[in-house]
Amino acid sequence: MSVDAKKETLGFQTEVKQLLDLMVHSLYSNKEIFLRELISNAADAADKLRFEALSDGELYEGDGDLSVHVDFDEKARTITVRDNGIGMSREDLIEHLGTIAKSGTRQFFDSLTGDQSKDAQLIGQFGVGFYSVFIIADKVTVTTRRAGLESSHGACWESAGDGEYTIENVDVPKRGTEVVLHLREDEGEFLDAFRLRNIIHTYSEHITLPINMPAQPAPAAEGEEESTEPEGDERVNSATALWARNKNDIKDDEYDEFYKHVSHDFEAPLARVHSQVEGKLEYTSLLFIPARAPFDLWDRQKRHGVKLYVRRVFIMDDAEQLMPSYLRFVRGVVDSNDLPLNVSREILQKNKQIDSIRAGSVKKVLGLLKSMANKDAEKYAGFWGQFGRAMKEGIVEDQKNQEVLAKLLRFASTHNDSDEQSVSLDAYLERMAEGQDKIYFLTADNWTAAKDSPHLEVFRDKGVEVLLLTDEIDEWLVSHLTNYQDKMLKSITKGELDLDNLKGEKGEDNEENEDKDKEESAGEMEALAKRLKEALGDKVEAVRASKRLTTSPACLVSSDHDLGGHMERILRSAGQVVPKSKPILEFNPTHPLIERLDAESDDKGFENWGNLLLDQAVLQDGGRLDDAAGFVSRLNETLLTLLGSGEPAAKE
Repeated sequence: MSVDAKKETLGFQTEVKQLLDLMVHSLYSNKEIFLRELISNAADAADKLRFEALSDGELYEGDGDLSVHVDFDEKARTITVRDNGIGMSREDLIEHLGTIAKSGTRQFFDSLTGDQSKDAQLIGQFGVGFYSVFIIADKVTVTTRRAGLESSHGACWESAGDGEYTIENVDVPKRGTEVVLHLREDEGEFLDAFRLRNIIHTYSEHITLPINMPAQPAPAAEGEEESTEPEGDERVNSATALWARNKNDIKDDEYDEFYKHVSHDFEAPLARVHSQVEGKLEYTSLLFIPARAPFDLWDRQKRHGVKLYVRRVFIMDDAEQLMPSYLRFVRGVVDSNDLPLNVSREILQKNKQIDSIRAGSVKKVLGLLKSMANKDAEKYAGFWGQFGRAMKEGIVEDQKNQEVLAKLLRFASTHNDSDEQSVSLDAYLERMAEGQDKIYFLTADNWTAAKDSPHLEVFRDKGVEVLLLTDEIDEWLVSHLTNYQDKMLKSITKGELDLDNLKGEKGEDNEENEDKDKEESAGEMEALAKRLKEALGDKVEAVRASKRLTTSPACLVSSDHDLGGHMERILRSAGQVVPKSKPILEFNPTHPLIERLDAESDDKGFENWGNLLLDQAVLQDGGRLDDAAGFVSRLNETLLTLLGSGEPAAKE
C-alpha cells in the first residue's frame, strides 16, 4: 500500500450530494439522531474487530478493552466520538464515505415522503446514518487507521458537506476511528454534558460496548464548596446485554430502542419474542419482526438479520444459518452458552447445535405470527402486506413447517372481490359449497386479469369461491402445497372440471342454463370440435365443448400435467428455455359467436373465425400472439364481411 501523504480533493457521488443537501436543509426535526448513528457505527466497528480477531489475535494490538469515548470542547465548538474498533483504511474511507449507492441511496430517495419526521426515520434503515452529522455540523473530520496496518497508514477524511471531501494519509498511533464534528453556530445545545448523556441514555443504553465520557463532579453537599473537576472517564451506559436480563424487568421502550440499534430502523418493531432455552442446549434469543419491509428484502443474497453471540461475546453478524431465507426480514440476536468462542461459518454449517437453535428460533417466530393471526387479524394483515410474498417462499423451502406456514398464508379470492390478500385456507374451507371436495385456485399475471378470467364464469354462476393467485411465487407454492386438510388444491385452468355434484349458493339459479346445455346435441358439438381442430391444426392440442364458460365464447386450458401459460411466461421472463406446450381450446356451445361459427359453410371463413376465436382466447389468458399482423388482418377481413362489403381486407 502506498503511504503517499499528499492531500486529495475528491467529489462525492451524485446521490451523496443530494443526500447532504437533504440533511442540511430538510431533516432537522430530530437532530440528536447524529449521536445515535455514530455510536451504532462505533459498536459495529468493535463487533467486526472481535470477529476478525478470532482468527488473528494480533489485530487487538495489545488492547482488547473495546469502548466508545464521547467528548466535547465548548471553546472549539466540537464534539468528538472515538472508538478503538476495526478502523478503516484510506480505501475504506473513499468507499464508505464517498460512495454509498450500495447502501441504498437511490431507494432512500424514492422512499422520501416530504414529511420531515417520517423521512428522518429512514436514515438508519437505508445505511446513510453517518451523513446525519451534517444536520448539526458545518465541517466533519474523520481520522482512522485499520487494525493490523502500520501507524503511517492512517488516513484523514474531511468535508464541509458541500459536495467535496479531502483525504490524506496521516500517522495514527492507535487503531480505530475518531469523528470530530465542528458545530454550526446555532447548535450550541449539544455542547453540554447533560444533553449528550441524555441522548446516550435514550438511544444507546442497551449497547454492550461501554460508552465513556469525562467524569462529572459530584454535586456538593449543602454548606460545602463545589467539588474540583474530577479526572478520567466514566461509563454512561449500563453496557449489559439486554437479552440476558429477565424479560419481566425490561420495558417496552427498552426493547424498542434495542431493536432500532440492531436493525438501524427508526420505527418500533411490529412484534417480538424473547425466550431462554435451558437443558441440554442453552441459548437465549431475542427476535423482532419489523413494521415495514426493508428496501432490500428481495435481495436474497443480502443477509442482515440475526447476530450470533457466544456467552455475550459477539461472533458474527448476518448469521444465515440461524434463520431461513424466507424469514430474512427477522432481526435480533441469538446468544449461545454451548458454542465455542472460535466458531466459524464453516463450523456453523456442520454444527448440530446450530441446527437445533435454528429450528427453535423458527418455531418461535412462526408461533408469534400464528398468535398474531389468531388474536389480531388487522395487525397480521399489516404484516402480510409487507412480508407475505417472502413467507410464501417458506412453503417451497421449509417442508418441516409447511403445515404451520399453510395456516399463515393469505390470498385474494372471489369471496371479497378485492386484490387484498386476506383469505386464509381455513376460512376458505369454512365457506366451501355443498359437495365441494377441492380448493379451487386461479393463477394470473395480475389481479385484474384474474378477476376477469373466463375460467371463473361457472364458479361465479354456482357461487363457488376461487382463490386468485397473482404473485410470481404462487406458481411454485401450489406446486409444493398440493393439498390442505385433506382437500386437494385444483387449478381451474387445468384439466377437465367435474362440477356436476356441486351445489353452490347460486346453483338453483343456473338450472335453466344447465338444462339448455343438456339439450345441445352431443354429436353436433363433437363435429364442431373436430372441424375446429382441423382448421387450427397443430396450434392446439385439442378442441372441446366447455363446462367452464357461461358468457365468454372460448378459453384456453392446459392438461393436468402441463406447466400452463402463466408458468411458461414466468420462466421465460427469467431467461429459462421452456418448450411451448399446446393449449386445449374450449368453446361455449351456447354463445352466439359459436353458433355463428357453426353455421359458417365456407371453409376459408370458418378458418378465419376459428383463428380469431383462438387469438382472443390467447390474449384473454395473458399470452402474446405469435402472429399479431395475421390477427389484425383476419379481424379486419371478418369485420368487413359482417359490414356487408363482401370485400376482404386489402393486403399490403
